Amino acid sequence: MSLAEKIDEPLVLEERDAEGVLRLTMNRPAARNALSMALMAEIIAALERAEADKETRVVVIAGAGVGFCPGHDLREMRQDPSREAYARIFERCSEMMQKIVRLSKPVIAEVHGIATAAGCQLVASCDLAVAASTARFATPGVNIGLFCSTPMVALSRAVGRKAAMEMLLTGDLIDATRGRELGLVNRVVPEAELDMAVAALARQIVEKSPLTLAIGKEGFYRQAEMGLDEAYGYASEVMTRNMLARDAAEGIDAFLAKRTPEWTGT
Repeated sequence: MSLAEKIDEPLVLEERDAEGVLRLTMNRPAARNALSMALMAEIIAALERAEADKETRVVVIAGAGVGFCPGHDLREMRQDPSREAYARIFERCSEMMQKIVRLSKPVIAEVHGIATAAGCQLVASCDLAVAASTARFATPGVNIGLFCSTPMVALSRAVGRKAAMEMLLTGDLIDATRGRELGLVNRVVPEAELDMAVAALARQIVEKSPLTLAIGKEGFYRQAEMGLDEAYGYASEVMTRNMLARDAAEGIDAFLAKRTPEWTGT
Protein backbone atom coordinates (compact mmCIF):
# COMPACT_ATOMS: atom_id res chain seq x y z
CA MET A 1 0.00 0.00 0.00
CA SER A 2 1.27 3.44 -0.92
CA LEU A 3 2.08 5.77 1.96
CA ALA A 4 -0.35 8.24 0.41
CA GLU A 5 -3.23 5.76 0.57
CA LYS A 6 -5.73 5.91 3.39
CA ILE A 7 -5.91 2.66 5.30
CA ASP A 8 -9.65 2.96 5.97
CA GLU A 9 -10.62 3.56 2.33
CA PRO A 10 -11.92 0.56 0.35
CA LEU A 11 -9.75 -0.56 -2.54
CA VAL A 12 -12.83 -1.07 -4.69
CA LEU A 13 -15.80 1.27 -4.61
CA GLU A 14 -19.10 -0.46 -5.38
CA GLU A 15 -22.24 1.33 -6.50
CA ARG A 16 -25.28 -0.26 -8.13
CA ASP A 17 -27.99 1.87 -9.69
CA ALA A 18 -31.73 1.17 -9.85
CA GLU A 19 -31.39 -0.41 -13.30
CA GLY A 20 -28.93 -3.04 -12.13
CA VAL A 21 -25.67 -1.54 -13.39
CA LEU A 22 -22.91 -2.22 -10.86
CA ARG A 23 -19.96 0.15 -11.01
CA LEU A 24 -16.68 -1.16 -9.58
CA THR A 25 -14.09 1.59 -9.25
CA MET A 26 -10.50 0.64 -8.50
CA ASN A 27 -9.60 3.01 -5.71
CA ARG A 28 -5.82 3.37 -5.48
CA PRO A 29 -5.49 6.80 -7.09
CA ALA A 30 -2.17 7.55 -5.37
CA ALA A 31 -0.73 4.43 -7.05
CA ARG A 32 -2.66 5.09 -10.30
CA ASN A 33 -4.70 1.95 -9.47
CA ALA A 34 -1.73 -0.41 -9.76
CA LEU A 35 -2.86 -3.99 -9.23
CA SER A 36 -1.66 -4.94 -5.77
CA MET A 37 -2.47 -8.35 -4.37
CA ALA A 38 -5.07 -6.75 -2.12
CA LEU A 39 -6.73 -4.83 -4.95
CA MET A 40 -6.97 -7.95 -7.10
CA ALA A 41 -8.47 -9.87 -4.19
CA GLU A 42 -11.09 -7.16 -3.72
CA ILE A 43 -11.99 -7.15 -7.41
CA ILE A 44 -12.39 -10.94 -7.35
CA ALA A 45 -14.61 -10.71 -4.26
CA ALA A 46 -16.71 -7.95 -5.84
CA LEU A 47 -17.20 -10.03 -8.99
CA GLU A 48 -18.26 -13.01 -6.91
CA ARG A 49 -20.84 -10.84 -5.15
CA ALA A 50 -22.03 -9.56 -8.52
CA GLU A 51 -22.48 -13.12 -9.76
CA ALA A 52 -24.63 -14.00 -6.77
CA ASP A 53 -26.69 -10.79 -6.89
CA LYS A 54 -29.76 -11.26 -9.10
CA GLU A 55 -30.30 -7.50 -9.19
CA THR A 56 -26.94 -6.89 -10.85
CA ARG A 57 -27.32 -7.03 -14.62
CA VAL A 58 -24.19 -5.34 -15.99
CA VAL A 59 -20.80 -4.63 -14.38
CA VAL A 60 -18.65 -1.59 -15.18
CA ILE A 61 -14.97 -1.53 -14.16
CA ALA A 62 -13.40 1.92 -13.87
CA GLY A 63 -10.45 3.57 -12.16
CA ALA A 64 -10.26 6.46 -9.71
CA GLY A 65 -7.87 9.36 -10.24
CA VAL A 66 -5.88 10.25 -13.33
CA GLY A 67 -5.87 6.89 -15.06
CA PHE A 68 -7.38 3.44 -15.40
CA CYS A 69 -4.54 1.09 -14.41
CA PRO A 70 -0.78 0.87 -15.13
CA GLY A 71 -0.55 -2.85 -14.43
CA HIS A 72 0.96 -4.68 -11.49
CA ASP A 73 2.32 -2.86 -8.46
CA LEU A 74 6.05 -3.15 -9.23
CA ARG A 75 7.10 -1.87 -5.81
CA GLU A 76 5.06 -4.59 -4.13
CA MET A 77 6.46 -7.20 -6.50
CA ARG A 78 10.05 -6.34 -5.59
CA GLN A 79 9.41 -6.57 -1.84
CA ASP A 80 9.61 -10.37 -2.03
CA PRO A 81 11.65 -11.42 -5.08
CA SER A 82 10.98 -15.13 -4.64
CA ARG A 83 9.57 -17.60 -7.15
CA GLU A 84 6.69 -18.36 -4.78
CA ALA A 85 5.73 -14.69 -4.37
CA TYR A 86 5.82 -14.01 -8.11
CA ALA A 87 3.77 -17.14 -8.80
CA ARG A 88 1.11 -16.02 -6.30
CA ILE A 89 0.82 -12.62 -7.98
CA PHE A 90 0.38 -14.00 -11.48
CA GLU A 91 -1.97 -16.74 -10.31
CA ARG A 92 -4.19 -14.17 -8.62
CA CYS A 93 -4.12 -11.94 -11.67
CA SER A 94 -5.06 -14.86 -13.91
CA GLU A 95 -7.89 -15.75 -11.53
CA MET A 96 -9.22 -12.19 -11.70
CA MET A 97 -9.11 -12.03 -15.50
CA GLN A 98 -10.83 -15.40 -15.85
CA LYS A 99 -13.43 -14.34 -13.30
CA ILE A 100 -14.38 -11.48 -15.63
CA VAL A 101 -14.65 -13.76 -18.66
CA ARG A 102 -16.65 -16.39 -16.78
CA LEU A 103 -19.00 -13.95 -15.06
CA SER A 104 -22.51 -14.57 -16.38
CA LYS A 105 -23.09 -10.82 -16.66
CA PRO A 106 -21.53 -8.50 -19.27
CA VAL A 107 -18.53 -6.48 -18.07
CA ILE A 108 -17.65 -3.08 -19.54
CA ALA A 109 -14.28 -1.39 -19.06
CA GLU A 110 -14.51 2.39 -18.68
CA VAL A 111 -11.04 3.59 -19.61
CA HIS A 112 -9.40 6.95 -19.11
CA GLY A 113 -5.75 7.87 -18.91
CA ILE A 114 -3.27 5.01 -18.99
CA ALA A 115 -4.11 1.29 -19.31
CA THR A 116 -0.82 -0.54 -19.61
CA ALA A 117 0.60 -4.03 -18.97
CA ALA A 118 -1.91 -5.88 -16.73
CA GLY A 119 -4.12 -2.78 -16.98
CA CYS A 120 -4.29 -3.30 -20.74
CA GLN A 121 -4.91 -6.98 -20.02
CA LEU A 122 -7.83 -5.96 -17.84
CA VAL A 123 -9.35 -3.94 -20.68
CA ALA A 124 -8.86 -6.83 -23.11
CA SER A 125 -10.47 -9.26 -20.66
CA CYS A 126 -13.67 -7.25 -20.32
CA ASP A 127 -16.48 -8.04 -22.75
CA LEU A 128 -16.72 -4.45 -23.94
CA ALA A 129 -14.60 -1.34 -23.51
CA VAL A 130 -15.35 2.35 -23.90
CA ALA A 131 -12.37 4.69 -23.86
CA ALA A 132 -11.89 8.39 -23.49
CA SER A 133 -10.17 9.93 -26.51
CA THR A 134 -7.23 10.73 -24.22
CA ALA A 135 -6.73 7.09 -23.14
CA ARG A 136 -3.50 5.28 -23.97
CA PHE A 137 -2.70 1.57 -24.08
CA ALA A 138 0.52 -0.47 -24.05
CA THR A 139 2.12 -3.74 -23.04
CA PRO A 140 5.51 -2.21 -22.14
CA GLY A 141 7.04 -5.01 -20.09
CA VAL A 142 9.66 -5.61 -22.79
CA ASN A 143 11.11 -2.19 -21.95
CA ILE A 144 12.04 -3.33 -18.44
CA GLY A 145 13.11 -6.85 -19.29
CA LEU A 146 9.78 -8.49 -18.46
CA PHE A 147 7.75 -9.68 -21.45
CA CYS A 148 4.01 -9.14 -20.91
CA SER A 149 3.25 -12.86 -21.10
CA THR A 150 0.04 -12.91 -19.07
CA PRO A 151 -1.32 -9.72 -20.70
CA MET A 152 -0.51 -11.46 -24.01
CA VAL A 153 -3.21 -14.06 -23.34
CA ALA A 154 -6.04 -11.53 -23.24
CA LEU A 155 -4.52 -9.18 -25.82
CA SER A 156 -4.02 -11.89 -28.43
CA ARG A 157 -7.67 -12.88 -28.06
CA ALA A 158 -8.91 -9.31 -28.44
CA VAL A 159 -6.84 -8.10 -31.40
CA GLY A 160 -5.14 -9.65 -34.42
CA ARG A 161 -1.85 -11.50 -34.01
CA LYS A 162 0.30 -9.02 -35.91
CA ALA A 163 -1.10 -6.08 -33.93
CA ALA A 164 -0.69 -7.94 -30.64
CA MET A 165 2.90 -8.87 -31.44
CA GLU A 166 3.74 -5.29 -32.38
CA MET A 167 2.42 -4.04 -29.04
CA LEU A 168 4.23 -6.81 -27.15
CA LEU A 169 7.56 -6.50 -28.97
CA THR A 170 7.83 -2.71 -29.04
CA GLY A 171 6.06 -1.73 -25.82
CA ASP A 172 4.86 1.41 -27.60
CA LEU A 173 1.82 3.34 -26.43
CA ILE A 174 -1.14 3.44 -28.78
CA ASP A 175 -3.93 5.99 -28.58
CA ALA A 176 -7.61 5.27 -28.13
CA THR A 177 -8.41 5.62 -31.83
CA ARG A 178 -5.79 3.02 -32.71
CA GLY A 179 -7.13 0.82 -29.92
CA ARG A 180 -10.56 0.95 -31.52
CA GLU A 181 -9.11 0.15 -34.95
CA LEU A 182 -7.43 -2.93 -33.51
CA GLY A 183 -10.54 -4.09 -31.65
CA LEU A 184 -9.17 -3.49 -28.16
CA VAL A 185 -11.97 -1.01 -27.43
CA ASN A 186 -15.45 -0.66 -28.88
CA ARG A 187 -16.03 3.07 -28.66
CA VAL A 188 -13.98 6.23 -28.21
CA VAL A 189 -15.61 9.36 -26.82
CA PRO A 190 -14.48 12.74 -25.46
CA GLU A 191 -13.32 12.34 -21.87
CA ALA A 192 -16.11 14.60 -20.60
CA GLU A 193 -18.66 12.21 -22.13
CA LEU A 194 -17.12 8.94 -20.93
CA ASP A 195 -19.46 8.32 -17.99
CA MET A 196 -22.52 9.07 -20.11
CA ALA A 197 -21.38 6.85 -22.96
CA VAL A 198 -20.75 3.89 -20.66
CA ALA A 199 -24.07 4.43 -18.89
CA ALA A 200 -25.92 4.51 -22.21
CA LEU A 201 -24.28 1.28 -23.39
CA ALA A 202 -25.00 -0.41 -20.06
CA ARG A 203 -28.66 0.64 -20.17
CA GLN A 204 -28.97 -0.77 -23.68
CA ILE A 205 -27.70 -4.14 -22.46
CA VAL A 206 -29.82 -4.10 -19.30
CA GLU A 207 -32.91 -4.08 -21.51
CA LYS A 208 -32.13 -7.58 -22.76
CA SER A 209 -33.05 -10.88 -21.12
CA PRO A 210 -30.50 -11.68 -18.39
CA LEU A 211 -30.80 -15.38 -19.17
CA THR A 212 -30.09 -14.79 -22.85
CA LEU A 213 -27.08 -12.63 -22.02
CA ALA A 214 -25.67 -15.30 -19.72
CA ILE A 215 -26.16 -18.05 -22.30
CA GLY A 216 -24.69 -15.90 -25.04
CA LYS A 217 -21.63 -14.77 -23.12
CA GLU A 218 -20.69 -18.28 -22.06
CA GLY A 219 -21.26 -19.55 -25.58
CA PHE A 220 -19.18 -16.83 -27.17
CA TYR A 221 -16.04 -17.59 -25.20
CA ARG A 222 -16.40 -21.36 -25.34
CA GLN A 223 -16.89 -21.56 -29.10
CA ALA A 224 -13.99 -19.20 -29.73
CA GLU A 225 -11.59 -21.86 -28.46
CA MET A 226 -13.07 -24.63 -30.65
CA GLY A 227 -12.49 -25.81 -34.19
CA LEU A 228 -15.12 -24.86 -36.79
CA ASP A 229 -17.08 -28.14 -36.78
CA GLU A 230 -17.06 -28.39 -32.99
CA ALA A 231 -18.05 -24.73 -32.66
CA TYR A 232 -21.09 -25.12 -34.91
CA GLY A 233 -22.16 -28.29 -33.11
CA TYR A 234 -21.84 -26.58 -29.75
CA ALA A 235 -23.57 -23.38 -30.92
CA SER A 236 -26.47 -25.36 -32.35
CA GLU A 237 -26.97 -27.09 -29.00
CA VAL A 238 -26.82 -23.73 -27.21
CA MET A 239 -29.41 -22.19 -29.54
CA THR A 240 -31.70 -25.19 -29.09
CA ARG A 241 -31.44 -24.82 -25.32
CA ASN A 242 -32.00 -21.08 -25.62
CA MET A 243 -35.11 -21.56 -27.78
CA LEU A 244 -36.67 -23.71 -25.05
CA ALA A 245 -36.36 -20.88 -22.51
CA ARG A 246 -39.39 -18.81 -21.56
CA ASP A 247 -37.60 -15.59 -22.40
CA ALA A 248 -37.02 -16.73 -25.99
CA ALA A 249 -40.70 -17.56 -26.43
CA GLU A 250 -41.66 -14.25 -24.86
CA GLY A 251 -39.21 -12.33 -27.01
CA ILE A 252 -40.44 -13.89 -30.24
CA ASP A 253 -44.10 -13.47 -29.29
CA ALA A 254 -43.50 -9.84 -28.32
CA PHE A 255 -41.72 -9.18 -31.62
CA LEU A 256 -44.57 -10.68 -33.62
CA ALA A 257 -47.14 -8.74 -31.59
CA LYS A 258 -45.08 -5.53 -31.83
CA ARG A 259 -44.94 -5.07 -28.06
CA THR A 260 -42.20 -4.75 -25.45
CA PRO A 261 -41.12 -8.12 -24.03
CA GLU A 262 -41.37 -8.84 -20.32
CA TRP A 263 -38.33 -10.83 -19.26
CA THR A 264 -38.47 -13.33 -16.40
CA GLY A 265 -34.89 -14.59 -16.61
CA THR A 266 -36.09 -18.14 -17.22
